Amino acid sequence: MKDQRTAVWTVVHNERAALVRDLATLTPEQWSAPTGCPGWDVHDVVAHLVDGAKATRIRFVRDMVTARFDFDRQNALGLARERRDDPTDTLGAFRSVVTRTSTPPAAIATRLVEAFVHGEDVRRAVGLSGDYPADQVATALEFQLRTTVKMGGGKERANGLRLVASDAPIESGSGPQVRGSALALLLAVSGRPVEPDELTGPGAATLAERATS
Repeated sequence: MKDQRTAVWTVVHNERAALVRDLATLTPEQWSAPTGCPGWDVHDVVAHLVDGAKATRIRFVRDMVTARFDFDRQNALGLARERRDDPTDTLGAFRSVVTRTSTPPAAIATRLVEAFVHGEDVRRAVGLSGDYPADQVATALEFQLRTTVKMGGGKERANGLRLVASDAPIESGSGPQVRGSALALLLAVSGRPVEPDELTGPGAATLAERATS
């Protein structure tokens, strides 16, 4: 378990650092670009990542009580707390938390989901691409497939479909097949839009529709 946690944190720290490098290249207009995370622009996503990196079990519980146990309201509180007026200041705050290992009371795999999905939220919004470790993306996908949408996962979006990753040993579920990279499948089950050619098979249209509904 300790080795697993160490491996996850190594990946998360690498992904945060890579995103910081990409964010440093953005124009002021790009910070306002809408993302695949409904209602959030690039600046919002980065502020959320700062809040997530600072999260502790005690702080998370306190915020949930303040938000009356509503996850969306809790996210909004954290975003508002960490979003600076100037996006370069928010970037500075994100840079300062790259190597943190604090976490809310959740499975360690949620840190991978956050790094990959929000990394793509940002990059796809501004025309950049990321290079993610396929084995850890697969771990994040497997976690999302086990976790309900209510808890931030994507189990219901995959119901009645057979998901097959083209770059990882993952075959999950039964029904019309959906084939794509582990990253594309992760994004879709996490409620993010994907390009039409990223998913193939008789169940692809169904999953793509569920991802944006």
